[in-house]
Amino acid sequence: MLDVATSLTIAAVLAGTPLLLGALGEILTEKSGNLNLGVEGMMFMGAITGLIGSYSYEQAMLAAGMTPTGLMSALIALLVSFIAGAFGALIYAFLTVSLRANQNVTGLVLTIFGTGFGNFFGEYFGLKAGGYVAVSAVTKAAFAPVHIPVLSDLPVVGQLLFSYNWMVYFALALAVIMAWFLMRTRVGLNLRAVGEDPAAADAAGISVTRYRYLATVIGGGICGIGGMYMSMVTTSGVWVHGCVSGYGWLAVALVIFATWSPLRGILMAVIFGGLMIMRMYVSIPGLPVQIYDMIPYAATILVLIITSVRQNKEHAMPAGTGYNYFREER
Repeated sequence: MLDVATSLTIAAVLAGTPLLLGALGEILTEKSGNLNLGVEGMMFMGAITGLIGSYSYEQAMLAAGMTPTGLMSALIALLVSFIAGAFGALIYAFLTVSLRANQNVTGLVLTIFGTGFGNFFGEYFGLKAGGYVAVSAVTKAAFAPVHIPVLSDLPVVGQLLFSYNWMVYFALALAVIMAWFLMRTRVGLNLRAVGEDPAAADAAGISVTRYRYLATVIGGGICGIGGMYMSMVTTSGVWVHGCVSGYGWLAVALVIFATWSPLRGILMAVIFGGLMIMRMYVSIPGLPVQIYDMIPYAATILVLIITSVRQNKEHAMPAGTGYNYFREER
């Protein structure tokens, strides 16, 4: 029983990491007052560009007669996926902040664009590569679980805390840093002010446009990294058509479930991750597989209902989120 619980927890952490990254990017965005529903699209963009970035680096090194390194390949995937997600978010920010387009519609369009972008280039580069795109064993090893001397060898605790790939620890560190940034720094407090009451922030001399642009673009880049996790870790460095498959929407729901708190997002990501892989570890005789697949989405609906009923002001969405700011109407 202990072995099953340990395995389930480890798998839940691994499955929840891309959800956490997507949620962190959206939390940062919504704290500025922008409601970007294009998380799924930005994750798709990060997934394909991160994979293609590593693959192209490997091919260039081999063509030059050199040996690619896993560290450089992983760094390229991280950087390229961040840029891709940030680019998608920049499109969103330009349309909503500068052109004042409807935020909900723009986010949905970004999801459609990003999904098509990822699947199109995934198939395109797959055909050029002879059937499918896959990174080498060197890059796959760079995303494999790390082994920390002594700590990883501890019974139970070593498995639960020190047996993950570097991206899991990166996501956890990012959540802690973001929580500190939002609560303890002047820039973070200014960002929250912009999200709560942009008119008051503007009157205090805070640039609403600058803060919304920066938060949205950086948040989109984090979402792109979450997508890269899907293609480099979840699918083991092989492009799979539609690999993000709803994770972006679950990440948006996770933001609400975590009540816009990066630290609570860690726990919620593990819970949602566990729900997504539960069928592999908890078997209920006679229960169809489709029911297992429905559980995360049913939980999402339940969370939205509970959150709407509670209406706790302390844990509510930033008051200015979803509304474009018109300085002339201040």
